[in-house]
Amino acid sequence: MATSRQIIRSSSRWSSSSPTFKSILTQSLRRFNSSSPTPSLRNQHQLQHEFSKPNEFLGSWKPPKDPKEAEAKLGQLRRDYAKQVKELRKQYIYEMELQRLEQQQKDEAKREAMRLAREERNAAKAAMAQARAEERKAFEEEFRQTLVPSQHTQTSEQQPTNFNLNSDTTCWGGWSTNTPI
Repeated sequence: MATSRQIIRSSSRWSSSSPTFKSILTQSLRRFNSSSPTPSLRNQHQLQHEFSKPNEFLGSWKPPKDPKEAEAKLGQLRRDYAKQVKELRKQYIYEMELQRLEQQQKDEAKREAMRLAREERNAAKAAMAQARAEERKAFEEEFRQTLVPSQHTQTSEQQPTNFNLNSDTTCWGGWSTNTPI
């Protein structure tokens, strides 16, 4: 729209004496602006919209000549309207209850999935901790064996006999003093 105004203003500078040129230009620009190749989403919705049925209460009142009859008809209209509103409210409450139950089931399923995932994580952590403990135990055993290999590999023949500290021929550790050095 702004571009069409600019074109009109610039055309009025060129031919200010020719009103027909200006009218032709404005008509063509209006046609160009109004005819778009694809209607917008809002226009499509307006074209495809299905209107609801008109309310039967609107325009249904025909005032009778007798005031008592008019009062009775008006009372009947009010009662019918109250019944319809009551039914509509019941339907709304029922739909809201269904939505609440559906949301509650979704939340419950989500909580259950979270619980299962937490249990799986905890089981995986416990398995990793147990594997680390076994690995640490194996490493410690290997470390002990590298530090003191002779203690674990000695046989019963190589181990010293009972110590006799009262004997003159044996020293501490079970070695005999009679052997030459």
